[in-house]
Amino acid sequence: MTDTTTPNVVTREKWLKARLELLEAEKAFTRERDALSARRRALPWVRVDTPYRFDTPEGPASLADLFDGRSQLIVSHFMYGPDWEEGCPSCSFWADGYDGLDIHLAHRDTAFVAVSRAPLEKLLAYRERMGWRFRWVSSLNTGFNRDFGVSFTPEEIAAGTAVYNYRPKGFPSTEAPGFSVFARRGTEVYHTYSTYARGLDMMNTAYHLLDLTPKGRDEDGLPWPMAWLRRHDRYED
Repeated sequence: MTDTTTPNVVTREKWLKARLELLEAEKAFTRERDALSARRRALPWVRVDTPYRFDTPEGPASLADLFDGRSQLIVSHFMYGPDWEEGCPSCSFWADGYDGLDIHLAHRDTAFVAVSRAPLEKLLAYRERMGWRFRWVSSLNTGFNRDFGVSFTPEEIAAGTAVYNYRPKGFPSTEAPGFSVFARRGTEVYHTYSTYARGLDMMNTAYHLLDLTPKGRDEDGLPWPMAWLRRHDRYED
């Protein structure tokens, strides 16, 4: 755990001086982030020609159908394999912040959906257990997850050849997390962006709130960064 028992206690005047120095660094970071976001938006597009069919509560749907009449679509690649009994705990951590986003995104011409390979009935049952309301569909009978770099064969895992985050690496699971963005122009759908691994940090509200605190994420010394994490209905207190 991070040691906060001996903080650097100073006068309000000295605190304000240090805070203003940090504010300048924060402003510089914000400008750099804005510039990086502009580069992200300027990436070229790739047309998606594969006729994916997803299982949804309303019936089979194409990738274009998932836009729900909007011109932009954000997909959360939620780790939930076909034979898994539960969704991934870290993806569940991220998903705890999804509810309520859809109405705001819709007013900026953007749809949001989580996609997993587990059968639809498993997804809906897990969503009910967790008390979520966001849209979730199954890609079980498609190559969607593999095509967008978040599902691997056991052979690829064993050989260390699974390509995750654009590079071959020894990923430990047949499912991986990610976010992908698509755009629609008429009947044509285009892939504009995908991000994985630490690129997903920006989508986790809880982590960003913890980053404001003296302890931060408080993960130093753990066997792995999220060893503390439980699904929200599995904490003991």
